[in-house]
Amino acid sequence: MATTGDGQAGDDKAGGPQIRRVGVIGGTGPAGRALAARLAASGLEVHLGSRSPERAEEVVAELRDRWSGRDLRMHGVANLDAAGADIVVLATPFEAAAETAAGLADALSGRVVVSMVNALTRVGRELHALVPALGSVAATVQSVLPRSEVTAAFQHLPAKHLGDLDHELVADVLVCAPSPRSATETAALVESVPGLRAVKAGSLASAGPVEALTAVLVNVNIRYRAHVAVRLEGLRAGDA
Repeated sequence: MATTGDGQAGDDKAGGPQIRRVGVIGGTGPAGRALAARLAASGLEVHLGSRSPERAEEVVAELRDRWSGRDLRMHGVANLDAAGADIVVLATPFEAAAETAAGLADALSGRVVVSMVNALTRVGRELHALVPALGSVAATVQSVLPRSEVTAAFQHLPAKHLGDLDHELVADVLVCAPSPRSATETAALVESVPGLRAVKAGSLASAGPVEALTAVLVNVNIRYRAHVAVRLEGLRAGDA
C-alpha cells in the first residue's frame, strides 16, 4: 500500500491495507509502550508519543536497551507528531483520552484512530468497569474526532506479555469499528503482530461490552495469578 500525500495509509495493488508507520499517542504508559515495542518488533516503524517528547525519548531508549538484540524502529516524539502516522493508537489513561484526542483533532483528520483505552476503577480488591455516558471510551473519543474513524481494539492483551518480546502471543483481538474501511485497517494492524488474530466484533455499539470485559479478565488474572487473553473457538480458518 502506498501512503497518500498527507501520510495516511492507502491501499496496495491487491487492494488490502499495508501499514508502515504507526503512532502511539500516550505511549509511555505500560500498555502503550508494550504495544509500541511489539509493533516495532513486528517490523513496523513506531512513533511513540507523549505530551513530553523528552519523556517519549526516554521510554524509547529504555525499550531499546532492554531489547538491544532487536532492530526496533522506534522514535520518541510529541503526541502531535505521532498523530501524523498511517494509523494511530490511543493509549492514554481513560481520564485523559477525550481531551487528548480533541486537542489533536486536526492532525488526526481522515485517519483511523484505534482506542485501546479501558475505563476501569478499583473497588476493594476488584476492578470494576465504568460506563461512559456515550456507552464506551471509543464512542466518547469518536464524538470529539468527527473527521476521524475511531475503532476499539487491543483491550484484552495483558501488558506484561504484550511487552515481553520473548513471549509468543496466541490471542484473538476483538475489533469494533464504524465502517468496513476502519475495521479492515485495524485488523491489518492487529495481524501485523505474529500470533494475533483480528476478529471483527461489530460497530462501536459493541465497544462498551468489549471494554468492560477487560475488568473481568483482570479480576481473573488477580484471582489466579495469571495473564489470560481471549481466544474464540468455533471460527473456521479465514472467517475472522
